[in-house]
Amino acid sequence: MPHLSPLPRFAILVDVGYLYAAAGDLLFGISSRRSYRVNAEGLIKALEDRAAACMRGELLRVYWFDAARDRVPTIDQRVVAPLPRVKLRLGNLNKHNQQKGVDAQIREDLETLARHGAVTDAILIAGDEDMVPAVEAAQTYGVRIHLWGVEPPYGTNQAERLIWESDTVDVVDAEFVKPYFELDTTREETEEAPAAPPIPSPTAVFGGRPPRPVPTPASVRQQVAQAGSVAKLGPSRQQMEEIGEHIAHKWILTRGRDNIRDLLPGKMLPTVIDKELLIEGEKELGYSLRPYKEARDWLREGFWARVYREFEFGVGVSGKDPR
Repeated sequence: MPHLSPLPRFAILVDVGYLYAAAGDLLFGISSRRSYRVNAEGLIKALEDRAAACMRGELLRVYWFDAARDRVPTIDQRVVAPLPRVKLRLGNLNKHNQQKGVDAQIREDLETLARHGAVTDAILIAGDEDMVPAVEAAQTYGVRIHLWGVEPPYGTNQAERLIWESDTVDVVDAEFVKPYFELDTTREETEEAPAAPPIPSPTAVFGGRPPRPVPTPASVRQQVAQAGSVAKLGPSRQQMEEIGEHIAHKWILTRGRDNIRDLLPGKMLPTVIDKELLIEGEKELGYSLRPYKEARDWLREGFWARVYREFEFGVGVSGKDPR
């Protein structure tokens, strides 16, 4: 008997960490999901509708890859889990809010679907170059890979090789994701520290989130003149480490693993690269880091933490501050 082509059927595989971070970066200039709320149910329905409009065949299901502390679902994840034709997959979230095991789960499910002929097409919403082997494996079984990304505010937020290897590439824009993301202003208010005294104690300075508005270099100089010491107010350590990790992740995607690997296993960043890191950090933060030496160090620590996870080298330290 002649071989009959399978009826078209597709699955949607979503790296939630990438989707949320990229959308937050596009809409608010903030990649940390703790800064905004997401209507995940509405977002999933919108993705399903968009896929139905541009894909042939029926939807098998949506695979929703996220992470949680000790793999215990959050309230938002418990909303997603019972949705029809949605499969929640959870990796672990460690104490540094770093996802573990998510990429491996995506690769395993994509390869399994392809190997068993469960789908003819797969929509992959992700950005990491680690997805490339799974894409290539699925394609050897005849599955077409349709890579979707979130419109980047500038440059790109997906690995170049991942884009090359996919069969088609598409992006969702700000208008698509905007209805499902909302800044969490209540969190800003509750996390904000009370106004600091003219000469704050070390605990007041470094123990929590700085008071608003963030002081400018001019106001810092004025405090020096008035109080005889510098009040080193600035962003929190956690905020700067998150920004550093985000920049490292973005550089790995846009510049390629081989180029970033060239920084290792040396213990210092080249001065030119270190300065570029600081500039990128200021761009994401929205103001100058010149008055805040500690914040610059935290930025570098976050950068190295992400590089360390990527290549499993020892964490390095950047070179002499170009400032």
